[in-house]
Amino acid sequence: MFKRLRRLRINENLRALVQETNLSPNDFIYPLFVVEGSGIKTEVASMPGVFQMSIDEILKECEYIQTIGLNSIILFGIPDVKDSVGSECLCDESIIARTIRAVKEKFPNMFVSTDLCFCEYTDHGHCGILDPKTQTVDNDKTLEISAQQALVHARAGADMIAPSGMMDGIIETLRTALDENGFTDLPIMAYSTKFASAYYGPFRDVADSTPSFGDRRSYQMNPANRREAIEESIQDENQGADILMVKPALAYLDIVRDVRNNSNLPLAVYNVSGEYALLKNAEKAGLIDYERTVMETLISFKRAGADIIISYHAKEACELLNRK
Repeated sequence: MFKRLRRLRINENLRALVQETNLSPNDFIYPLFVVEGSGIKTEVASMPGVFQMSIDEILKECEYIQTIGLNSIILFGIPDVKDSVGSECLCDESIIARTIRAVKEKFPNMFVSTDLCFCEYTDHGHCGILDPKTQTVDNDKTLEISAQQALVHARAGADMIAPSGMMDGIIETLRTALDENGFTDLPIMAYSTKFASAYYGPFRDVADSTPSFGDRRSYQMNPANRREAIEESIQDENQGADILMVKPALAYLDIVRDVRNNSNLPLAVYNVSGEYALLKNAEKAGLIDYERTVMETLISFKRAGADIIISYHAKEACELLNRK
């Protein structure tokens, strides 16, 4: 007699009882982009529903998202002034530091992660200090200023730091700097496996971080390399990362599963701007059932092994979950 697997699909309540993977608002981190000024909420043309916001508008957004159970954000700062080393983000009055303090003062229970990088702050758009000979990022000089930036975030009250620049040794450098300055309990979420992906295009519009020349393939990962991807995450774990990450998410679910199988640390995925924009444009063209497609995509990340989902869909996903 053959087994009738359809028996467990015949009734909606039974389907819910045997569902293996579930989404909840606790799974999400919502990216927010802060700019100088007040009363500013500028939608990004390539990412409908995503905005550059001044601090006062960020606070309004935080007030709303807490009502739908979304209590975790990751902040990206977009300064007015940029230079070759991103010096604006190295001071305690930087746009990111002021935003952290404002959010934590008004919403102490909001979990505030911070992106730690230099691409938004440099006039050349690369993720650190450039080596004038090679015109690529100088790894070790960038480590030094990354430690300075981490301490700015820590002193401002960040709950977690997420370094995204893909510098070798970044986790060990930040862990040492944080520990030596009394921030031993501040966790680090490593961008441990971050690919040099074409899916990042719209992000560069919202973060104003397009490189003025070249690309980032000398420090971000080759999308074709699976074994190296695992090695990157294992190295970050050994250096003291508290959470690992695979970025992008959708085209790299095999890597998510590989990292999950090789580490017991919590694992995040970053559902990036290009993935988001594809679904938004498909919705606009009437090609898909947008809400179902969003939730199917998000649940695929958890099914592959992710514990945490960083996504521009996070707010609308929580709204959908609350409607159930």
